[in-house]
Amino acid sequence: MLTRRASLRAGIAALALTAAPFTPAAVAQDGAPIKIGEINSYTRMAAFTEPYRKGWELALEQINEAGGVKGRPLEVLSRDDTGDPATAIRIADELVNRDHVTLIFGTFLSNIGLAVSDFANQSQTLFIASEPLTDAIIWSKGNRYTYRLRPGTSMQASMLAEQAAKTDAVKWVTVAPNYAYGTDAVEAFKRELTKLKPEVEFVEEQWPALFKIDAGSTVRALEQAKPDGIFNVTFGGDLAKFVREGSLRGLFDDRVVVSLLSGEPEYLEPLGSEAPEGWIVTGYPGFDIDTPEHKAFADAYQAKWGEEPKTGSIVGYNSMMTIKTLLSEAPTLETEALLDTMEGLRVESPTGEFLYRPVDNQATMGAYVGKTGLVDGKPRMVDWHYAPGEDYLPSEADALTLRPDRQ
Repeated sequence: MLTRRASLRAGIAALALTAAPFTPAAVAQDGAPIKIGEINSYTRMAAFTEPYRKGWELALEQINEAGGVKGRPLEVLSRDDTGDPATAIRIADELVNRDHVTLIFGTFLSNIGLAVSDFANQSQTLFIASEPLTDAIIWSKGNRYTYRLRPGTSMQASMLAEQAAKTDAVKWVTVAPNYAYGTDAVEAFKRELTKLKPEVEFVEEQWPALFKIDAGSTVRALEQAKPDGIFNVTFGGDLAKFVREGSLRGLFDDRVVVSLLSGEPEYLEPLGSEAPEGWIVTGYPGFDIDTPEHKAFADAYQAKWGEEPKTGSIVGYNSMMTIKTLLSEAPTLETEALLDTMEGLRVESPTGEFLYRPVDNQATMGAYVGKTGLVDGKPRMVDWHYAPGEDYLPSEADALTLRPDRQ
């Protein structure tokens, strides 16, 4: 009997063999919509993906109201993968070979991003991975058809390690979900912190299953190690349970806590009065960003949706701006023309200009680094700064060594 992974790979191969890559330009008509496929875990990860959807919908509306791209409106065919890689592959196949989309973007969970990336490679379809954070998607399992927007685990862990190295903490423990995103993040944090502060030691690791954390036993194991610092990678419901149990047992008292993504409103706001203060985090400070570009975006977002933007909102908006810039600059909708244009593509966005590096297909979009705090009684990211993505990527020479497909 095939394992789940083997079945998944067999399914990808079968889909690639049964349908030749479709050429959108072959049937394009002047003024006809340009169809774009979008896949994400809307029912599984609603806290992040709903703001993300609102972000790309706002950008789509603005693009089409301004005349579309080369006189043609953009049409997004959006589908819910329900958090299942096999479902995501089936949807991707339908979008490409039945609906004839020009490209695909989206996905959230790293395992789903990797599955769709594999499908894109075999079906020769451009895939812009908006949100998956695993480094494998651009390095060890990277391919020429997949580009990634968000700063990945290595980049964000490096940003946090830089801040952690400034503290007095030497003895560290880690807790992370046991899948690609979590393992990548812990590996990167340990590597980067050790480079900056060679005397550090890591004395305990906890690997709860995603969204199935046993917070009591996890906290007890970390406390028994008597650490100076804690590196946390849990998010969503797991983060809430970890924070509650850790606070009750005094795990965080007088300790440095460094926490990936915990400054994002999607995960920080639901903690309410239980939100910890003083954690070093990556996240998004919303309306506190006062650049003209971001203010225009945030005002438009609030006017349309009646709420402050979140991290997902920026990711969705920047995804659509990537697509708009790509289609505006590409000479045709042929996949090869799109791939040629994606190499080094520069995109203007609310968070500043970024580009997609030709060497590894990673965008240089950065992230915000700061601390958790309470402002007017509500959890908020404070004392933050913007960390440019290009400052936390490996050199082009080093990146090449991480790409087996380019050696």
